[in-house]
Amino acid sequence: MVAALQAPPRVRVPARVVPLRLVPDQVRPERVVVVHRQPRPRVTRRERAAVYWRRRAIATALGLGIVLTAAHAGVALGGSTTSTSGRSPHPHVERVVVRQGDTLWSIARRVAPQSDPRRVVDGFAAQLRTSDLQAGELISIRVP
Repeated sequence: MVAALQAPPRVRVPARVVPLRLVPDQVRPERVVVVHRQPRPRVTRRERAAVYWRRRAIATALGLGIVLTAAHAGVALGGSTTSTSGRSPHPHVERVVVRQGDTLWSIARRVAPQSDPRRVVDGFAAQLRTSDLQAGELISIRVP
């Protein structure tokens, strides 16, 4: 059984030497074979329109996928999101009634507690064109 599974020993046969000839033995005329191409099938206008819109749909889907992937990667890498989070890009106007003992500083801390009060007070002073306040006065202030 073992002998049947073994490969027969290889015998080396010396290569046959062929003399090199500079002139061919016989010159045969080559036969020219003419191959006829099949005519292309005619494409109707409806089929061309279907192919056009199919390609447009694929290009649009690929473009949208690339844009969404780039936006997702930007958000993942710490970039800005496509929507504003929490803060409005436009400041809103707040109406404040000045109380006894109020200053621009105390109003700035009350109206915009998350912002730096120095910037808010400077903005208030520029809007009001004065830093003097009267108790009971109604002021409209743009809050960033």
